[in-house]
Amino acid sequence: MKKTQKIKFLGWISLCIFFLPDSLFANTLLHDLDLVYQIDKEINDHIPLHYNNYLSGGYINMPSAKMADVGMVALGVSVPSPYLVFSANFQAFSYVELSLNYHIYRHIKEANFGHLGFGDDADRAANIKLAILKKQAGCDFLPEIAIGLSDFIGSQRFKAFYAVMTKEFLSANLELSLGYGKDRINGFFGGISWLPFRQSKWEMLRSLTLLGEYDASDYENNPFEHPLGRGVTSRINLGLSIRPFKQIECNIARIRGEDWSGSINARYNFGQTEGLFPKVQNPKPYTAPVNSEKISKKRQEHELAQEFAFAFEEQGLTLQDIFISLCDRKEKVLRLKIINIRYREESDLRNRLERILSALTPSNVHNVCVVVESDGLPVFEYVFERENLELFREKKIGNYELSVLSPMQDPSPKPSVYEGYSIYRRKKPVWVITVTPRLISFFGSTTGKYKYSLGAVGSVSGYLFDSVYYNVELGYSIKSSISDVGDKDKANPSKLLNVRSDLVRYYQTNTVDIEKAYLQKGFHINKGLFFRSSLGYFEPAYAGIAMEALYYPIKSKFAIGLEAATVLKRNYEGFGFQRKIRKEDEKVKFLGTQYFLDLYYMFDPLNLELKVSAGQFLAKDLGARFELTKYYPSGMRFSLWYTITNGGDVVNGETYHDKGVAFLMPLDIFLKKSSKTMLGYAVSAWLRDVGARAETGKRLYNTIQNERYSYE
Repeated sequence: MKKTQKIKFLGWISLCIFFLPDSLFANTLLHDLDLVYQIDKEINDHIPLHYNNYLSGGYINMPSAKMADVGMVALGVSVPSPYLVFSANFQAFSYVELSLNYHIYRHIKEANFGHLGFGDDADRAANIKLAILKKQAGCDFLPEIAIGLSDFIGSQRFKAFYAVMTKEFLSANLELSLGYGKDRINGFFGGISWLPFRQSKWEMLRSLTLLGEYDASDYENNPFEHPLGRGVTSRINLGLSIRPFKQIECNIARIRGEDWSGSINARYNFGQTEGLFPKVQNPKPYTAPVNSEKISKKRQEHELAQEFAFAFEEQGLTLQDIFISLCDRKEKVLRLKIINIRYREESDLRNRLERILSALTPSNVHNVCVVVESDGLPVFEYVFERENLELFREKKIGNYELSVLSPMQDPSPKPSVYEGYSIYRRKKPVWVITVTPRLISFFGSTTGKYKYSLGAVGSVSGYLFDSVYYNVELGYSIKSSISDVGDKDKANPSKLLNVRSDLVRYYQTNTVDIEKAYLQKGFHINKGLFFRSSLGYFEPAYAGIAMEALYYPIKSKFAIGLEAATVLKRNYEGFGFQRKIRKEDEKVKFLGTQYFLDLYYMFDPLNLELKVSAGQFLAKDLGARFELTKYYPSGMRFSLWYTITNGGDVVNGETYHDKGVAFLMPLDIFLKKSSKTMLGYAVSAWLRDVGARAETGKRLYNTIQNERYSYE
């Protein structure tokens, strides 16, 4: 096309655009927006997930391929007669569903300890389901596909392997599944759920679900089946489900053609939640007053210090120090040291810092360095150029641009008194008091299936001489059922040093106990290199001395550390120590030593952290502990651990390796304001001595990672 022809063509296009009515473009835009809305609606439209009697995505007894949203936690109880089943389900990853069951054989005494108070026979089961193909993958025309393992750890009374596919028919409000299993689920099975009123405006009516399934469970030939649960008149199970509230589900069904089952479960997405309440008690990000007047007689240094101190205090941050020095250009440099006691998110902290600094930084300051400290340790710093702060204040750049221009850095050494001077200094708090609830659980005691201690922990922490961190924790049991629990496994006695299996003895007192009382000093040696030493009572069972070194640069996803500790075993009450501890049927002298090489790796795309600790454990067994931790947007963390050592511990005739799960839940999920306090719960498969290690104070990696990490 010639140049003149191009000009004529573009001219005609311009005329058409100029004279065409605006309504045509408006209609086109509305049409496109409506199309996007319809597509988005189709993508998110689905048959609601239903949990079966064992709290896995499914129908009545059989599973489906469907799973919950990532971070969903569910708890439930069911009575698939003749059993009573307590269950928990956690959607750890988008493609991984984990669940736990505690089966109670109603009216069947446990053979060994039933007469001692254990009661009816019981069995624990751990289950996993892995998605192969999900609807979110974009293949709507294909069914969802999953494989699963039921009861794959322990006695495996209810073990099964299955593969299942599930297809939704949204126009008919219908879901169908077809699967095949081995072991307890033996052969082909299927399921159907129908929501006849799915489009209703009433929540309870909309959730009404009619359930049906072909049950392939091999009740007759499973040797571990309850004697009253072997009869099968029909393999067609029919049931009904309804949600009286959004997070509560109730079910009833006819099973095996002979009995009834009922269940109730509660679910909530603790991994994705922004909290049960809006954070209305948080201060709004700083906006005024704005003062960029240079440091001079009009705005003296002490006035500047007061402005900064007040602004930080208002934002829930503690300003510790302001130091003025000169840069190479002979311009002033402000160095601020702060402590963040409120915000879990590094991004939230940064946003508030940017607002304060852009509003109050003097015009004759070259840059501002902000050092963030935690547990007496400088963890990282930001360096903000004054020109960039001005651009941010004038809204010429945003948060993203400023974060690129002023990234997180390794903390730099503090200038000496010969390089500048301090205009503000505040001593660290001598004490901070916190109180948190605590639940300690023990499973499988001969005097009962589930033992617990429900209480509270009061903590007093602070700094001595403005540099040495201390922590004192007082524990008190409010309600407990562990008074009759012994410290020796009668069925599987430990042949190792009893370094951990007597833990229950430390929580059987009815008085306020000092569980922790230790001192800790942290150092930042050089870029990315940290060190700490700790001394005192680290936990209810151990006291001693510990040291740790960690190399963890800012931009690295890897960290490596060394730690060692020498500990004494505490008496069950008071401050004294046990010079001898039990090993099998005799007492032997004991001085505990543990040492480890720690390796850490953070895989950001999945918010997944891997930790490996290799070395010597308390019972003098050598090996390694592998720990996998998933971080969720809400701040919740979920961990799995598995330990392999040469301890040779034996449980039920098989070599046992320490393993378990742990949750860390942010307290501010339940509050109207931000908080860095975390509620923890951990449980091992068995309380044994193999792979045991003592606490030794605040770990360096945890301190640093908690400050640096953003959950977004």
